[in-house]
This record gives sequence, structure tokens and C-alpha cells, in this order.
Amino acid sequence: MPGILHQTVSLFHQARLTFVTMETQLSLDASYVSRIVAAALAEDVGPGDVTTMSTIPAPARCEALLNSRVEGVAAGLPVAMEAFRQLDPAVDITEHRHDGDPMAPGDSLLTIRGRARAILTAERVALNFAQRLSGIATLTSRYVAAVRGTRAIIIDTRKTTPGLRQLEKYAVRAGGGQNHRFGLFDGILIKDNHIAASPDGVGGAIQAARRGAPHSLRVEVECDTLDQVREALEAGADAILLDNMGPDMLREAVGLIGGRAVSEASGGVNLSTVRAIAEAGVDLISVGALTHSAPSLDLGLDFELQGA
Repeated sequence: MPGILHQTVSLFHQARLTFVTMETQLSLDASYVSRIVAAALAEDVGPGDVTTMSTIPAPARCEALLNSRVEGVAAGLPVAMEAFRQLDPAVDITEHRHDGDPMAPGDSLLTIRGRARAILTAERVALNFAQRLSGIATLTSRYVAAVRGTRAIIIDTRKTTPGLRQLEKYAVRAGGGQNHRFGLFDGILIKDNHIAASPDGVGGAIQAARRGAPHSLRVEVECDTLDQVREALEAGADAILLDNMGPDMLREAVGLIGGRAVSEASGGVNLSTVRAIAEAGVDLISVGALTHSAPSLDLGLDFELQGA
């Protein structure tokens, strides 16, 4: 099942990859989903869906199929179902696919039966969530496939849509990737601007982080040069982010690290370059494009009126 970690890592790395979420199953916080869907419906519907209320009789019922128009990986189906249920608590939904499942053009993902007005009004919000999240899952699955057979794990970043981070990181897992830290609070990542603003360079920033942060948080530092990698290792970094390095330089950096820290490649990563980056021997490859550039997947809702 996509979302399960397929790569085998050493016990050393299992112990130290604690800033990466190794989810073994897909799950979403129900209260969060309820709130985010309610906000989306309030934004779209406002005081009422004037088109539907003026054209569809209140007693009318219908059956609708959520179908895929393209090949991809499903994600966000529970969010779409929540949109229909909030407007019609008695709606009947049959699930033909689940998040993380592959889908082909013409595949039916859900069958929704209930009040026509409610299903029509919820349609766009349900599709927006399912299309966006399926797009992320699909793009992630392509990156995961591109590095298959290497040790590299594809992970996401914090480059997410404000307010939708939990959903978008969930979609990455549905596509077979893993999550980097969720926010600024659950992992230390000393980036180039932190180093530029620090009076003591890479080593001093790492030591300051050790003194000022909870001992349970791992310390990662961004390095642009091999000299910085050496300094980070001497200061005891748990992980080293190798920024915008080509495959040859990455390979040299991985050799320098020698298993003493987790290696993460970032910058310049796309579907054309990711395989060569993985073959350099890094543990992790972070890809901002998974969440900030994934195109929405083409899904559609097809209706059949059933009368009063």
C-alpha cells in the first residue's frame, strides 16, 4: 500500500530519521477535516446555493458517480465524502477506491446517493479537495517510482498551502512518500539564513541549537559546500541537508558523512534529475514541488436524477 515505507534502512538510520514521519497507514484527524470542509462550504455556499434552490425540487433525489478522467493515485476521498455528509447527513456513499489506490481513466471512485440539492451544492468543494490531493499523491508516486531500487526516501517540505498542510502532507503519504517535519516546532533545521545571521557559523549554530532546544529534537543543518559538511560533522549534526549539489558533489558529501549523520538532498530536484540524485547515495530527497507545483487531477461528478 502506498504510504508504507518500502525502503530498507539500517537500524542506525531508523533511530536517527526521527524528524521524518514513517507512517505505516493513512489517517486524517476527523475534527480537522470537519472544520476545514465546513469552512470551504461556508466560503462557497454563503447564504445559499441560489442556482440549485431555484432549479431543483426539494424532494428530488439523485445518484452521482465520482469518476477519474485520467490515470493517477487517489487521495482526499474521505474529505470529499465529508462535504456531502455535512449537507446531507443521511447520504449513502459507496467507496470503490480508497486513498492510495491507483486509478485509471473511467474508474469510479465513489457512488453518492441522496438529496439532489445537497449533492449538487457540495459538488465543487468535494471535487476541489479530491482533485488537489489526488494531484499531490499522483506526482509523489512518480517521484517514488523514479528512485525505486535506491536507498533514497522521497519526502516533502513546508511549501504547502496555508491552512491545508495536514491534508497535503497526508496526500504525499498516499502517493508513497514520507513527511519531513510538520512545522517549525517539531524539528530543528538550521538553514543558510540562520547561518548568515549567526555570529559563529555552522558549528556555533549547531551548538546553540543543542543548548536552546529540547534534547529530543534532532538537529539538521543546511550545507552548500563540502567544508560546511565537515564543520557540521565535527559539531555533531544529526542530519545534513546537501543543498543544490550535483550528483558528483553529493556522492563526495555522502562519502564524507560516512553514516555519521542522515544525508538529505534538496534543490534542483525534478523528475529528470531525481534518479541521479538518489544514485549518489543520499538517505532522503526533499521535493517542494510535491505540494507547491502538483497539478490537480481531472476528476468529475456524473449525475442521474431519480425523481421525487
